[in-house]
Amino acid sequence: MTQDHGGRTLLRERVAHQHNKVSFVELFFDLVFVFAITQISHTLLEHFSPLGLAQAVLLLGAVWWVWVYTSWATNWLDPETTPVRLMLFALMFAGLVLSTSLPEAFEGRGLIFACAYVAMQLGRSIFTMLSLRAHSPANFRNFQRITLWLGLSGLFWITGGLAHGEMRFGLWALALAIEYAGPALGFRVPGLGRSTTSDWNVEGAHLAERCALFIIIALGESILVTGATAAKLAATPANMLAFANAFLSSIAMWWIYFHIGAERGSERIAHSHDPGAIARIAYTYIHLLLVAGIILVAVGDEFVLAHPGGHTEAKVTIAVIGGPGLYLLGNLLFKKVTAGWYPLSHMVGLGLLALLTLFPGVLPPLAFSLAATAILVLVAAWEALSLRPKEA
Repeated sequence: MTQDHGGRTLLRERVAHQHNKVSFVELFFDLVFVFAITQISHTLLEHFSPLGLAQAVLLLGAVWWVWVYTSWATNWLDPETTPVRLMLFALMFAGLVLSTSLPEAFEGRGLIFACAYVAMQLGRSIFTMLSLRAHSPANFRNFQRITLWLGLSGLFWITGGLAHGEMRFGLWALALAIEYAGPALGFRVPGLGRSTTSDWNVEGAHLAERCALFIIIALGESILVTGATAAKLAATPANMLAFANAFLSSIAMWWIYFHIGAERGSERIAHSHDPGAIARIAYTYIHLLLVAGIILVAVGDEFVLAHPGGHTEAKVTIAVIGGPGLYLLGNLLFKKVTAGWYPLSHMVGLGLLALLTLFPGVLPPLAFSLAATAILVLVAAWEALSLRPKEA
């Protein structure tokens, strides 16, 4: 069994009917991703076009993937041991390098981004594989497969970093597609077989808490960006109303996810006979929609703060409708997996957002955004009231 210098295993100790709380070093690690999300938001603001959106989606997919894979790893590894802490600090440094390269990832810093990303993915995977070797043969074999898949995708990341223009985008899209296909295909490798979700014996409540904290990171980043922008604006009624509207949309998004869904999801995965299956779909794949929605809402708020009046441009329409739409869709799918049904409130909210797409030519940006926020508030209030505890 892999041991630190004091002779202890590097793996978490698990106690029946309890779960390990997220450690301070894990929270410290997450701070890097506040910066990463800010970089993606600012880059999208400056390059809001079909190509800019596609590039932002790819970069967000990579940032989320390296974070969620690390969260899976620290579900087994004990961050209170010195080697694991040092591994996380090394990942933090590589994450800072990756984050600083994000605005120019498709320009002059593509190779820096690719090298930092591959180093994080492969380095963490190899460390975890060696830590599991004598403790969990099935999971050790699982990480052998994961490492081979990440090695394959890494070839395309590095090659893409050396390429330019459309070739870089295509190679990176292929690399990301390989990585996203991995869990769904059980990381099948000739001669090593494939992994099953029973191999991924995660501590469900811990992973649920980690993902919930990432949602907090994304919401917090949107508040920081909005506050920084509002601080530079004149205190006019329109600007103040736009600022209040942005804050209200953040509250509504927090309420939709955290009031009921987050805790219920944690309970469901903690008591599941196959937590790996829930972790794969609900927390690894679906949560990306939530983060993407939050980022797009923040971008829409920035557009409205900059120009609350006048004509509602296409980019404003996309951000103001697309952000809440992605967020509600993500919550809808997450709650289907963890609760067993599609919330009617979320389906109605998505329908109302679809109707709102008919009015950008009629409503100015601020009124258009206020309508989208009102839909989020309606969904939050509807679910809270419909699922409130019944009085005896």
